[in-house]
Amino acid sequence: MEDVNGNVSHETLKKPSRTRIIVIANQKGGVGKTTTAVNLAAALGFGGLKVLLVDMDPQGNASTALGVDHRQGIRGTYEVLLDNALMEWHVVQSSEAPNLFVLPATIDLAGAELELVSIQGRERKMKDALTTYLDNHEMDYVIFDCPPSLGLLTLNALVAAKEILIPIQCEYYALEGVSQLRNTIDLVKGNLNDDLKVSTVLLTMYDARTRLSSQVADEVRKYFPRETLRAVIPRSVRVSEAPSYGQTVITYHRGSAGGQAYMQATKEIANRAR
Repeated sequence: MEDVNGNVSHETLKKPSRTRIIVIANQKGGVGKTTTAVNLAAALGFGGLKVLLVDMDPQGNASTALGVDHRQGIRGTYEVLLDNALMEWHVVQSSEAPNLFVLPATIDLAGAELELVSIQGRERKMKDALTTYLDNHEMDYVIFDCPPSLGLLTLNALVAAKEILIPIQCEYYALEGVSQLRNTIDLVKGNLNDDLKVSTVLLTMYDARTRLSSQVADEVRKYFPRETLRAVIPRSVRVSEAPSYGQTVITYHRGSAGGQAYMQATKEIANRAR
């Protein structure tokens, strides 16, 4: 598949020894969660790895960016969580990258938070479904895109995942809410998922022209010295434009600054695999 620059070659990425299950979480909105989820998924796919993206956000923006139909009535995450449907029934292949599969989200998922409350084992619904799916389908990566809240949808992803990737924008109050997220992580670790850890922090919306971005980046690196990637995602028109075409920036304009930054960030993440 060619991008607008005619580029077709992609570097083969390191294959993990076992499936890496990563939830992209930050209850602060507008930090680039979905953008990171879809571009990471696409870059991993182009790197020769098998990837499943699970869309947990009722807005379904990740499904849109990966060219997957998510009109009301389309079956996906809602049916897995509420109807005990097998994931394999509703996972579809994305046209955005080789070996990239998606469990789509629709607006039906908006009511799932309330519907899950009365269900026994509600926090483990996604974990159980994913375990069954992975027993029969080999995947190198599973990526969860979550809504900007710490409700039951995000909780299901946190319980199912092994790693957390936190996107943090390089603007005022960048670390606002991160302490709350860490408190939630500690609660999940203590009660529902001892394996969960913050493995990766990605700086987004970096503007090299401003002192603020540099200051925020320094602050984040002090707070997360080992977890923060060297690659930073710049403010980029191409990154913003890509979703309106139902694409990731990897296919829309891989040669752009944003496209190259996501490719580099993905390589760093893959190189951390064990």
